[in-house]
Formats: sequence, C-alpha cells, structure tokens
Amino acid sequence: PIIQSIEEGRNVPGAFFVVVVVVDFSRPPKKAKEETKMGRRPARCSRFQKNKPYIKSRYCRGVPDPKIRIFDCGNKKASVDQFPFVAHLVSDEKEQISSNALEAARVACNKYLIKNCGKESYHIRTRVHPFHVIRQNKMLSCAGADRLSSGMRHSYGKPMERAARVAIGQSILSVRSKDAHADAVLMALRRAKFKFPGRQKILRSAKWGFTKFEREEYVKGRQDKSLEAAGSAVKYVPEKGRFGASHYLRYMNTHVHDD
Repeated sequence: PIIQSIEEGRNVPGAFFVVVVVVDFSRPPKKAKEETKMGRRPARCSRFQKNKPYIKSRYCRGVPDPKIRIFDCGNKKASVDQFPFVAHLVSDEKEQISSNALEAARVACNKYLIKNCGKESYHIRTRVHPFHVIRQNKMLSCAGADRLSSGMRHSYGKPMERAARVAIGQSILSVRSKDAHADAVLMALRRAKFKFPGRQKILRSAKWGFTKFEREEYVKGRQDKSLEAAGSAVKYVPEKGRFGASHYLRYMNTHVHDD
C-alpha cells in the first residue's frame, strides 16, 4: 500500500512522503535451561552374567517394566498344520540381553516379514523373558562431583532396567512360516541378530513348526491320529486306554462305576 500511494503521489504537485523503518535491536528473552536426562548405559556394562539372578520380588521393589510387552506377533492363531517351516535365532554366548534389545529385535524382524511375506504368513515367538533386574549406582558427573559424591560407599544400586539371562545354545527368537517364505524368515532373523550383543547363530530346524516332532514323524502321526492339533502345538495321544474312546474319556474314568 505504501508503494502504491507513492506511485500515485508522484503526479500530485507538492506532495512528499516519509518512510520510517523501525528496527528492534533488543535481544530475545533467554529460554529456561531444560533438564537433560542421562542416556542409557551401553550393553557392555550389563552384558555378562557375573552375579546370581536378581528378580522382582517383595524385597526388590520399584522395578521398571520391561520394554518388550508382546512376545508373540504375526498370525499366532494359525493352526499347527499351516506353518511347517521353522527357524531359530540361537545364542552362542552365555550373557544377558536387555529388554530394549529384545524389543528392537522383535520390531525389526516383524517389519521385514510384514513387507516381504504379509502379516498373516508367519508367527514370531520371543523365547526368553527379561526377569533379571539390573541395578545401577548413580554417580555425579558434574563439576565438583568429587566433593559431593560418596564414591563407593553405599554402592548398592537401584533397579534401572530388565534383562534376560541366556545360555549357549538357547533359542532367543523362533519364527514359523510356510516353506515358500523360508528365505525371508532367515533374512528377518539376520536383521534381528544385529540388535543383540555377542554372537548368535541362525538355525533352520528339521522339526515341524513349534513341535518337537520331525516332519516325517509328524505327518505319520497325523495320519494314524496319534497326534492331535492343539493350537500352534501338537498333542500326543497315547495308545493305552479304551479302544475308540476320546482323550477325555480315557482320563476321566467315567466308565468305572462305584458300587
């Protein structure tokens, strides 16, 4: 509007304009200092199993919840006959794995399988649970901390996080799926392996799904009805008992009458 009025005023004799520019050189108000929270300690601080298991109890109170809350994801309601292929991520060290690492591995494995297989084509199961409580002795790191801190006096720390204690050869993650998605399952476990400290191995199992029976034994048992499907697992039906009777009648003994 000012430029337009100046252009119009050029044709008017005796008209003049004064443009005033106001610049504020005052400094902006300072923001209050935000309190910075100290980050997590690296895995090397709590990786090795040095002490006895220290679990949450009535004596150990105020323990934070673990980061991982979902231990089965994917199509966990799929029948045992639907997913014959299974692979395991097996620990090659005796160590402790934090709940943050377990959750990160589960998310990485789940995302890769959703993208490459579909969300109804697999079942991931986390085989270890973070029951072990990790304590930390908080120490001051500011200027003059040597005057304020008590050093190693009363150094019994407070509960800070949770971890799972794993042994050599123990399964950390297991994934069951169809045979067509075997390569994607192995790659998903490889991506999950990057979230853990230490060494792990990816093993392709000869069993059928999450059962303890090998493939030939499972197929034979399902044909002669010595194995019954029970969700994601399978139930063995013994040969003893009444001929032709169901599993319920065999163990309820309803055919026996009290005199």
